[in-house]
Amino acid sequence: MTTENSNEHQGTSQDTNQGTGQITDSRSGFQAERTRRLSAIDELKTTGVNPYPYRFDRTHTLGELREKFAPLEPGNETEESVSVAGRIMLKRDQGKLIFVTIRDRSADIQLFVSKSVVGDAQFDVINNLDLGDWVGAHGLIMTTRKGELSVKVSSVDLLSKSLRPLPDKFHGLTDIDTRYRQRYADLIVNDEARRVFEVRHATISSFRRTLSEREYIEVETPVLHMEAGGAHARPFITHHNTLDMQLFLRIALELHLKRLIVGGMERVFEIGRVFRNEGVSTRHNPEFTMMESYQAFADHTDVMDLTEVLIRNAARDALGTTFVNIRGTEFDLAEPWRRVRMIDLASEAVGEKVHPSQSVDSLRAIAKKHSIHTETRWGSGRIIEEIFAEKSESTLLKPTFVTGHPVEISPLARVDRNDPFLTERFELFVGTHELANGFSELNDPIEQRERFAEEAKSKAAGNLEAGTIDEDYLRALEYGLPPTGGLGIGIDRLVMLLSGASSIRDVILFPTLRPEVFDS
Repeated sequence: MTTENSNEHQGTSQDTNQGTGQITDSRSGFQAERTRRLSAIDELKTTGVNPYPYRFDRTHTLGELREKFAPLEPGNETEESVSVAGRIMLKRDQGKLIFVTIRDRSADIQLFVSKSVVGDAQFDVINNLDLGDWVGAHGLIMTTRKGELSVKVSSVDLLSKSLRPLPDKFHGLTDIDTRYRQRYADLIVNDEARRVFEVRHATISSFRRTLSEREYIEVETPVLHMEAGGAHARPFITHHNTLDMQLFLRIALELHLKRLIVGGMERVFEIGRVFRNEGVSTRHNPEFTMMESYQAFADHTDVMDLTEVLIRNAARDALGTTFVNIRGTEFDLAEPWRRVRMIDLASEAVGEKVHPSQSVDSLRAIAKKHSIHTETRWGSGRIIEEIFAEKSESTLLKPTFVTGHPVEISPLARVDRNDPFLTERFELFVGTHELANGFSELNDPIEQRERFAEEAKSKAAGNLEAGTIDEDYLRALEYGLPPTGGLGIGIDRLVMLLSGASSIRDVILFPTLRPEVFDS
């Protein structure tokens, strides 16, 4: 923001080292600064001032003030008395005037502190405040001669004393690992980090509005599961002491939500954390957020339509536009999205037809010809999936529904009504990343038991991501699951798309990291 004096300075009490958030002189400098601030706290306490008071009553957020007084002409003083609060981000002493920039969640504003108004004692107290301190200020709204909206201060209260100097204003936390570990510090100085999480909030809020408008009921289902099901993933395992039994952190929301459709709730959704004991990458974190929805009397085509509406609305609500930049190219999410079968993309990629009705040996030979690794336990459908993953995924830049997955890799999806080797399933790819998965739900309990049995065999053969037989879910199906369309959308990857983030860790406030080693 602009200030009364255009010659801005980083602060008054210390210079910081680029990227470290610590004062020059490294550890010894940081400790000296921390000791100085601890001494300041002791001095405040001896004068009867509590450096950590219980509350502060503000009349406006800083954003509200900026909106309300935007028309105020330069050089004007009003009789509007306000109480505001925020963190000190900038402080400049100009003799008998101090200019302090404070920031709350919504905006920044300047505090105009005149010695003639506050008196010598209060002026010195304000001048001794540090960058990073939280303060509450009382005063009148004014604008400076240069038009800077300000509060002409009558008094300032210390709300929380900061013992650590802020990261460098211009360079912030340049070490990426430090940014993720100390997200609190990153958010203080990094406008982009705050923007990303505003996009995330707007995206989730948009999903809730869109689904509520379509009469979906939001529900909460268990995080601790008796059986790890609903997806192919290796689970985290825990133990319940009182019941002396093994439990799994959920790898998907699916099976409990479909139990609710059996119960007659017809349209349900959940936005919640799921956990998968797998590696980390720019697209994977062991815990992440999914939105899953289920709609009775619908199939996978209805779910594809819903997916387009959800994501388009989220873009409008979070960005104000349906245009997104994907790897340097702008795409309009409002345009119709392509729908194409997995087997057709794989066939095109290898230059010959592939279909799960073909023998395993013939498909393995095709894969080998194109240097695609396969496992001996894989069937025809799994080999086709690998061909697609290796040769086709990287080409899917524009929003594309990949449909018709082989039965082998889709244990919870209905068989395609026109091809018994395929299922009525889709995955949505945007920018070469999978964002969503959905299908016409398998609701035949006999066939579902057979699919579960195949999964169990695969698990026994060493596939740690395969599922087991969930007897309670099969019992639920025997009460009758109506025709149902199901959808899962990865919230984190969608926020990456909308915000332009390059790593999933940029859109998760506290991503999973190796333990930090603290100095003794």
